[in-house]
Amino acid sequence: MSRLTIEASTALCLLQDAGRFGVRHLGVTQGGAADWNSMSWANWLLGNVLDVPVIEITLGGFALIAEEDCLLALAGADLGAQVDGQPLAPWRSFKLGKGQKLQFTQPLLGARAYLAAPGGFDAPKVLGSSATVVREELGGLDGMGLPLAKGSMLSYYGDSLCVREVPVDLRPDLKSNAPLDLVLGAQIAQFSGQSLFYVFNSAWTLDSRADRMGIRLLGKALEYQGLPMISEGIPLGAVQVPPDGQPIVLLNDRQTIGGYPRLGALTPLALARLAQCLPGAQVRLRPVVQDVAHREHIKYLQRFRNS
Repeated sequence: MSRLTIEASTALCLLQDAGRFGVRHLGVTQGGAADWNSMSWANWLLGNVLDVPVIEITLGGFALIAEEDCLLALAGADLGAQVDGQPLAPWRSFKLGKGQKLQFTQPLLGARAYLAAPGGFDAPKVLGSSATVVREELGGLDGMGLPLAKGSMLSYYGDSLCVREVPVDLRPDLKSNAPLDLVLGAQIAQFSGQSLFYVFNSAWTLDSRADRMGIRLLGKALEYQGLPMISEGIPLGAVQVPPDGQPIVLLNDRQTIGGYPRLGALTPLALARLAQCLPGAQVRLRPVVQDVAHREHIKYLQRFRNS
């Protein structure tokens, strides 16, 4: 067993994995890494199964000290990581000597960094997952849904000799301003024609009112012209439009049902990019059909198998 002591943390630093599945009929949300793509690459760097527990560090403010020599991996946002004051770039595995300090200062590019350990960080599984959902008091180091706290001990039991980097051409482009793909939903035709023009031909600003439940998009108010809805299940990435006409993209810690009309749902790759955007950033939406989105997702997953 190898151990790491947390020296500094915030309420936004959480233990995450791929999330909980098969439990939404119980009213339990999915949870899991907001940027599944970066989480997967962090685990890939160490030869781990791609969905084992990692640390999701949002906006920085996190630090730990190695109790033994170890090999870790970092992917996702550049949060100004340093090892004993020396800069550490993401998208690589790295050695941390006994007594050395790894810290994350502030966002330089992106919002969420993912720190992986050989075999995954040790934590109990609650309903099949270690993913932390604070609202539901599930997951995390003690299974009670608490954020990572100063003084806590992280441990893992794996071993890895994989010192490597993610090839540059395979790294997600966190600077990309390409439109986010939206799979059209059942209520799309019940919005006014002018609203649909706004949806796909205007820039949307990410509101500061955002968390792991959802991100509000600010722009021209959209007008829904359909009948009132009965609450129904909500998929990851659903784009709901409440009465004020400002869309909300629902993320991993979303509620399981809702009654607002939906434009559709972002694709998994679009969601991963959105999770790395900071408040105030502007995004655009692009309509796609489900078959195209599915083929693109499968094509991307094959890159992991071939790398």
